[in-house]
Amino acid sequence: MAAKQLVLTGTYTQKIKFGTGQVFNGKGKGIYSFFLNMETGILEEEKLVPNIVNPSYLTLNDAGNRLYAVNEIKEYEGQASGSISSFTFDIHGRNLKLLNIRATGGTDPCHVVLNPKNTHVFVSNYSSGSVCVFPIAEDGSTRNAIQLIQHKGSSINKERQNEPHTHSLVFETAGQFAFVSDLGIDRLLIYRTDPVSGILTPALVPYFQAEPGAGPRICTFHPNGKYIYLITELNSSISALAYDKTKKSLRCFQTISAFPKEFTALNSSADIQILPNGHFLYGSNRGHNSIVIYRIGHKSGLLSLVGFENCGGKTPRSFCIDPTGTFLLAANQDTDNIVVFHIDNVTGRLKKISEHFVPTPVFIKVYQVFT
Repeated sequence: MAAKQLVLTGTYTQKIKFGTGQVFNGKGKGIYSFFLNMETGILEEEKLVPNIVNPSYLTLNDAGNRLYAVNEIKEYEGQASGSISSFTFDIHGRNLKLLNIRATGGTDPCHVVLNPKNTHVFVSNYSSGSVCVFPIAEDGSTRNAIQLIQHKGSSINKERQNEPHTHSLVFETAGQFAFVSDLGIDRLLIYRTDPVSGILTPALVPYFQAEPGAGPRICTFHPNGKYIYLITELNSSISALAYDKTKKSLRCFQTISAFPKEFTALNSSADIQILPNGHFLYGSNRGHNSIVIYRIGHKSGLLSLVGFENCGGKTPRSFCIDPTGTFLLAANQDTDNIVVFHIDNVTGRLKKISEHFVPTPVFIKVYQVFT
């Protein structure tokens, strides 16, 4: 029997107004799951859990039995807020059972993550520019929110940065500090996390200031813990940051474009991933519709361009690398397809293997739970 891994995909299921002002018609039906055949690179045995509103970002706990999904909406139960849905999850049957739904205290939640101890859930509310923290009950449901951090400020892009727009929260490996990308104020904010209460407090060095108009979207840690790579949406760049583990501060030592200089049409970068062996970095481009590939300097952390691979569709909002570093899966929002690429671990290059139809896929992740 071929080795298999679990793939989860979130979709837009209804109309949503983006920060650009565009109104997008989501065609998805809910949360989709598959098995990724590790021999063929083909997605098998699609299963849909329907009637979940705009589950645009998902996170699964370490035990694989609880799943949390943000509902990216602007109103919940009569208030200006999105929501988060908590589920029990049966890995083998891939069945979801709703535990509860909570308001996130801000509009258009677009990212959700568990802390490393799986005791709290952290939600980023894009449109209102805030972070909301929820403790997890024994049954896996979310308790009442214990903290709502509202960012303040603006930046130079008057259309997109007239107010804060929190896009993601990423933990360092130890889970003691969280890094929050805010597109609206051009900052990567740094918070200390209390290991028991889950409360966030600003670090002694509270933020890294990105270039004006850059629009930070999400960051990722290098496996060695020495570097953080930040991808920006508005100017489509990637910044390499040296991470001082003692001072918990960041120093930028390189900023490089995520798309070709000769491409003159509109582009906005979205997701960023590093190969598990730490040798290559990948970023997605919406507009150029590509995956950019960079080699990471072993001793320096510097990025050197390998090339660009067509994403096999349009608007690769999300992509992921499976835990073994064998395949990269791109979720193309506007062409309703997921494309699977094989990764050459020597060159970093991608080769298209297969594709699968999914309406409006906006999140994808592979979990190594099947053998």
